[in-house]
Amino acid sequence: MTLEEYCRGILEDGTLAAKLTPPPERLPDVAGRKPISIDQPVRAAGLELASGAGRLPPVRKLGDPEAAAVCLARFAHHELMAVELFAWAILRWPEAPDVLKRGWLHTLADEQRHFRLYEQRLWALGSSFEAHPCSDYFWRHAGAIADSPHGPRAFLCAMGLTLEQANLDFSAHYAEAFRVVGDVESAEVCDVVHRDEIGHVGQAAIWLRQLAPESSQLDAYNRAVPAPFSAARAKGRKFLEAPRLEAGLLPDFIQFVREARPESGSLSSS
Repeated sequence: MTLEEYCRGILEDGTLAAKLTPPPERLPDVAGRKPISIDQPVRAAGLELASGAGRLPPVRKLGDPEAAAVCLARFAHHELMAVELFAWAILRWPEAPDVLKRGWLHTLADEQRHFRLYEQRLWALGSSFEAHPCSDYFWRHAGAIADSPHGPRAFLCAMGLTLEQANLDFSAHYAEAFRVVGDVESAEVCDVVHRDEIGHVGQAAIWLRQLAPESSQLDAYNRAVPAPFSAARAKGRKFLEAPRLEAGLLPDFIQFVREARPESGSLSSS
């Protein structure tokens, strides 16, 4: 199996089994392969993408298994879309440095593992992933990333430095909220995701510097982040500085994100 075949399998086979099969240890890339642009992934029955999603239950209700399941299923789907989008990026930019593509593949495997952890919690709560709707939240904006003249930098900024940076706040927030209601197991899953997310954000920051060495971190982000992604979407309600510093984000970029306010056309709710 080649890298292209593996990534195409994730996007063109609609089953969870195909999307969650970890990458083989040896997965050669083929020199000179052509870019492949896919508008949306194939999804099997029960996993179809739908427009929009309802609001998550208030965190004070996470002690209710049904409310907890709604949240965990939403988080699991974010992980599944991330699996698909990292495979999509590898196909979209075959000219990206091999080390970057291998980094994306490693992150893809992390997202698969995160999905399985959330799925296990859903089972423990008497629910299942397929029992909940799947918003097309991330996929609605894949075209904007694909069309950007900044290529892989646009993906690094949209995924790693916007969506995953925001999850530094959200994963920590929900870990604390689950602990408050006594759901230690779900809190520990959020802890795992939070720790891995620091590495993912750090990888995006490193590669943005590698691909735009002439610019500061903040300038490189502002130039390459594709609308409607923005710094205002790169954070949660409770802003955390420490994990951002650990990930290698610089103080001026962190402050810019902290102070960013939504503009018209910003991303809608997941």
